[in-house]
Amino acid sequence: MTASKQFVARIRVPVPVDELFAWHERPGAFARLAPPWDRPQVVSHTGGIRDGARVVVRVHTGPVPTTWTMEHRDYIANVQFRDVMLDGPFAEWTHTHAFRADGPDASVLEDHIVWRLPFGAVGALAEGFATRTLERVFAYRHTLMAGDLARHAAFAQRPRLRVAITGATGFIGSQLAAFLSTGGHTVVRIGRGPVRPGVVDVSWDPAQGRLDPRALDGVDAVVHLAGASIAQRWTASHRAAIRDSRIEGTSLLAHTIAQASPRPRVLLSGSAMGFYGSRGDTLLTEESAAGSGFLADTARAWEAATEPAARAGVRVVHLRTGLVLGAAGGALAVQAPLFRWCVGGVVGDGSQWVSPIALDDHIGAMYHCLMRDDIAGPVNLGIPEPMTNAAYTRTLAGVFGRPALAPVPAFALCLALGTEMADETLLASQRMVPAVLARTGFTFRWPDLAGMLRFELGLSGD
Repeated sequence: MTASKQFVARIRVPVPVDELFAWHERPGAFARLAPPWDRPQVVSHTGGIRDGARVVVRVHTGPVPTTWTMEHRDYIANVQFRDVMLDGPFAEWTHTHAFRADGPDASVLEDHIVWRLPFGAVGALAEGFATRTLERVFAYRHTLMAGDLARHAAFAQRPRLRVAITGATGFIGSQLAAFLSTGGHTVVRIGRGPVRPGVVDVSWDPAQGRLDPRALDGVDAVVHLAGASIAQRWTASHRAAIRDSRIEGTSLLAHTIAQASPRPRVLLSGSAMGFYGSRGDTLLTEESAAGSGFLADTARAWEAATEPAARAGVRVVHLRTGLVLGAAGGALAVQAPLFRWCVGGVVGDGSQWVSPIALDDHIGAMYHCLMRDDIAGPVNLGIPEPMTNAAYTRTLAGVFGRPALAPVPAFALCLALGTEMADETLLASQRMVPAVLARTGFTFRWPDLAGMLRFELGLSGD
């Protein structure tokens, strides 16, 4: 039998130890800390982090998914808790999360892992890879945790909210729900199908106009993120689904909010940079006019559907979202493997502008809009310095240390997707800047693409 190995990672954060411990104990901490590039799927999770609680998770490190069954032990409030692997890819795994105060307003987290790979001397050949993986994972975890704590600390004097979210199981919504929960807010998930606590707390059917107004009792804010994906060939039926899913759902929510008593104070409603159409090199702020085309027309109607809530005195924010980049979904989940294997490249002639934003900053910007009473109307969610597709491509290839060898000509996109879809998505030029976020003092943690990609893909240590 090979000897056990030890791994230790520490971080000091400027919050009291009880606040640091509470962040870990609240629902959503596991979802925030799980490395997204492994596409973790929680199979079951019962009992929080106290003794006897268990979590079963499936991860995709390497070509074959593995399932981890962990049990929590040795819980001492504000001091420690442990995760012990009962079943999984390691022969031994005990992870101690240790907390200590460092003065009245700061604390230290130490992650101490005792681990051993299976298969004796053969398994020991992979110890270097395992150590590098742990370094990569905990660099991500500690950076994200510290950032989340800082975002919550910025609004520590504001009351905690009860927030209803549509699309709470999606790529963006699931992380928003986890972020809010770890900050002490209460999340109410609005979704289709039967009620399943923690997945669907309130059932609705936008197509049938069904949402019980009583579902919003006690809700302070609503975040509306549901809508059919545009990343699917635009047949006539899917065009209708894209438009109807946005307008019908938004209209139903807005009318329900207007009828509620008391009403939620704020509605953050999804929109998109597609509102502006394809505008070449024109700099686009929230004051820019709507563009033309299917997506622009859809976004204009989507935003207009919130009017009943606005007329009722609810603060409404339109989230004109750019290209959200995160390892677990969206465009980056598709692009990253292509560029890693040198089969990604410039799209079209590469001159079209794109406005990316890290998933982490997108979550932070939505929180900023929730908590700032002076923000209403459209808000552009993209980095301060948009870039051309050619620059985006060079940067994405560069973080992998690979050349971009496979350009995608415009005619090929038009053949594959249809001319309208190609022209309004991958070939569209939207030089969008976040003027409202800048004016209201929002701080981007990842304002440049290279840093954003390295964080979201866990490449900071590569």
